Amino acid sequence: MATATKYKVIGTRPIRHDGVDKVTGRARYGADTKIQGMLYAAMLRSPHAHAKIKSIDVSKAKALPGVRAIVTSADLPDPGNRIAQLGEGAVCMSHLSQNVLARDKVLYKGHAIAAVAADNIHIAEEAVKLIAVEYEVLPALLDVRKAMEPTAIVLNSDVRLEEAGAGTIGDTPTNVAKHYHFEKGNLADGFAKAKVIVEREFTTGTVHQGYIEPHAATAVWNADGRITVWCCTQGTFTVRQQCAELLGVPLGSIKVVPTEIGGGFGGKISVYLEPVACALAKKSGKPVKVVMDRASVLEATGPTPASYMKIKMGVDGEGKITAAQAYMAFDAGAFPGSPIGMAAMCVFACYDIPNGAVDGYDVCVNKPRSNAYRAPGATIGAFGTETIIDEICDKLGLDPLEFRLKNAAKEGTRRVDGPVFPRIGMWETTDALKKGCHYTSPLPAPKAGGKIGRGVASGFWFNCGLKSSATATVNTDGSVSLVEGSTDIGGSRASLAMQLAETLGLTATDINPSVVDTDSVGYTDVTGGSRVTFATGIACHEAGLDIKRQMIQRAAVLWDVDPAKVTYCVDTATLNGPDGKSIKFKALAEQVNHCGGPVIGRGFSSEANQGGAFGTHCVDVEVDPDTGKTQILRYTIAQDCGTAIHPSYVEGQLQGGAVQGIGWALNEEYFYDDKGVMRNSSYLDYRIPTCYDVPMIETLIVEVPDPEHPFGVRGVGEVPIVPPPAAIANAIANATGVRMEKLPMSPPNLLKEILAMK
Repeated sequence: MATATKYKVIGTRPIRHDGVDKVTGRARYGADTKIQGMLYAAMLRSPHAHAKIKSIDVSKAKALPGVRAIVTSADLPDPGNRIAQLGEGAVCMSHLSQNVLARDKVLYKGHAIAAVAADNIHIAEEAVKLIAVEYEVLPALLDVRKAMEPTAIVLNSDVRLEEAGAGTIGDTPTNVAKHYHFEKGNLADGFAKAKVIVEREFTTGTVHQGYIEPHAATAVWNADGRITVWCCTQGTFTVRQQCAELLGVPLGSIKVVPTEIGGGFGGKISVYLEPVACALAKKSGKPVKVVMDRASVLEATGPTPASYMKIKMGVDGEGKITAAQAYMAFDAGAFPGSPIGMAAMCVFACYDIPNGAVDGYDVCVNKPRSNAYRAPGATIGAFGTETIIDEICDKLGLDPLEFRLKNAAKEGTRRVDGPVFPRIGMWETTDALKKGCHYTSPLPAPKAGGKIGRGVASGFWFNCGLKSSATATVNTDGSVSLVEGSTDIGGSRASLAMQLAETLGLTATDINPSVVDTDSVGYTDVTGGSRVTFATGIACHEAGLDIKRQMIQRAAVLWDVDPAKVTYCVDTATLNGPDGKSIKFKALAEQVNHCGGPVIGRGFSSEANQGGAFGTHCVDVEVDPDTGKTQILRYTIAQDCGTAIHPSYVEGQLQGGAVQGIGWALNEEYFYDDKGVMRNSSYLDYRIPTCYDVPMIETLIVEVPDPEHPFGVRGVGEVPIVPPPAAIANAIANATGVRMEKLPMSPPNLLKEILAMK
């Protein structure tokens, strides 16, 4: 569906401003930073999943020629137990510090213990091998349910059970860090009214975001106390805050410079290397660069959690949901902070449920501390809810999209967790898919022995607003230099420039966008939560309005008239005054320095929040019943994007999210042995989808404008990962009769269930 023609720039497909640098290799990523006299660092990481650190001896490493500095947790101050908001979740700073460099214990295989800076990386790596650590190995705790047992070994002595919302905290150490409880209506009455009730248990594995670029950081600590950090991050201001607290220095003494970022998806918000690079730079007196290898990225940075769920739903004879209940336990990894709270809010959000209850638990295990991954928690919850809905439709003989249309959340629907939806597009995405050529077409004929099936599923993500700043300067040639602080992961330079251009009546090529460091722009939250095109877009729009006001004043000075008599025509980028006076934006730009001075527009967004976004997917699969292999034959996404600023980038976000969801559904998971060692810590063994695994993914862009945004924008990046596992599970059930309750639905896992049916 095309963007409304009332816009001049929005809805078009200009070439992205950073495209040439990226395709020619001139764009500088994290590991590309080079500074004169720079040292190179390597990390010592734990070989054990759980152990006490009895002693660390760095003397042999320190004596190696070429070694300039060694740091351990003793070089970092204790930041205390203060809770900080990091864009897509809160974290205890003490736990974050222990995650950066372990103190008394290591809590997962790959946990960082020490770092060495040397003249070159080879010396640094050799020195790391000379560091002697004495461990007392403890049992590894990997399963979330076992970690919740009263007799389980406790990982963190300072963790107490917090009842979210109730304000109560337990008085004994535990692995269960937080419990969420949401309730609406009367659950017992709701299930009593149901004709069909389905209850199932689900498990999902640990999954990594799969970004191609590894973490990298370079730091300079000057003699005057000023620190500069270059890194590939989703949020420079978040890195600045974390480093200041972990290093015990004033916030204003740190400048964070963003490099280009080769993917993040939520995994590059927390710091891992930046404080270490800073500490080494201070100790050595030289710039220090540290880059993770791939195994460390997989073993020691935050994946999305494994989970256990029990979900129950009741539906009456008319196909209306009467009640729904969910029990969800997520493993948080070594320290509290899984996305269980968001999962508990998303699990039933697509539907109008009169009676519901959700219980969610955040549980520590001996795995790396979990982090956000594209709609964190929502994919896991949707896997349970959407497969149960498909089973109910099968039992009642209902069309699964008709069921969703009948039960879809709409404006005014109150979620089980409390909030009431504003204007949203769940019904519209389902309707678009139902009318589309994919859903109305017959299934293709299977290959010899193959089983063909079709499945659908829906998904929700909140999308957030948070805070963004932008400034824009009018140049004398009529172009505009836009300065903003949102890391560009999916083409946001273009989408922001287009919104500023639309505000001023200019073209996208008239805007020159730059993503700058923390000293050069106002506070801006992370690139996450599908917020940038929305919130930073509002900041750019406000900067454009500010420019319009100033250009009106400059024209008034030029013509010696009252500014109230000057108007700005956006359609033609023309300023009009009394007595037929008129001047084009670009012509006035040539003269602004002589009729009032430079024009610098400022804008920010802090209050606006999105209403949330929905998507509904349809997938055709072919299952080989002899091997359990599932092949994706056709895939279609219908998603409400509010207003598609740059349709090509919207399509790319939808397709990219679906591909990651397909990988999550069919192959991706961490394989741990009984000692907690990850056995597939490379992209050879941790299998993400390739072009051979997916067809061209079709997209249906639905536009239900969000009234909180001047152009109706809704973030698009996170919803598309939510429905795929459930949609594929439903297609597999349609093809084989097997209902999968475990992710991934890999050939061994699926074949086991197929054989069990025989």
